[in-house]
Amino acid sequence: MRVTRGRARLGERPNTEAEVEVDEAILVAAARSGPERFGALYDRYVAPIYRYCHVRLGNREEAEDATSDVFLKALAGIHAFRGGNFAAWIYRIAHNSVVDRQRRRRPDVPLQLVEGTISDKLPPDQRAIDQAEQERLREHIVALPNDQRAAIELRLAGWPDARTAAALGKSVAAVKKLRFRAVRRLRKALVVANQPGGGPK
Repeated sequence: MRVTRGRARLGERPNTEAEVEVDEAILVAAARSGPERFGALYDRYVAPIYRYCHVRLGNREEAEDATSDVFLKALAGIHAFRGGNFAAWIYRIAHNSVVDRQRRRRPDVPLQLVEGTISDKLPPDQRAIDQAEQERLREHIVALPNDQRAAIELRLAGWPDARTAAALGKSVAAVKKLRFRAVRRLRKALVVANQPGGGPK
């Protein structure tokens, strides 16, 4: 399966959590009726899944390979999907795919993504993160609690809050709280690391 990262048709996307759930139930039912109808789900999720894989793996070619694996597994397993939230299901496939690949090497988060996304989401008085802090930040993201790390990584991948909430099985408010706590933890860790004698042991 060739990965394409073109933008899906925005006019066809639902906006609210309830609309997403109903709409995707229809798309899943169609996909289960025949593999040729899986394309609508592929079009909707290929870009966010690719970005998530790229955030986790930090390499374009490896992210493309992982994305292909995700959708091949999703296509093969769509008949075994017993309902529930499709975003959560395909996110778990993507998560397992990148974890399998990371077992063969050290996890990495691209600094340019961290610099260009997390800092943009912070208040203006918290945006002054220098390059040395960026390098530490990569390590601290990996050390976050799993749910906080997922909330940050999906934000880095450009997932909207409603889709992140669906993938993690949480409310939008809970996702925002996780992200707030993650950013606060990251800032605190960076402050400690910048103190004399601070930093990873």
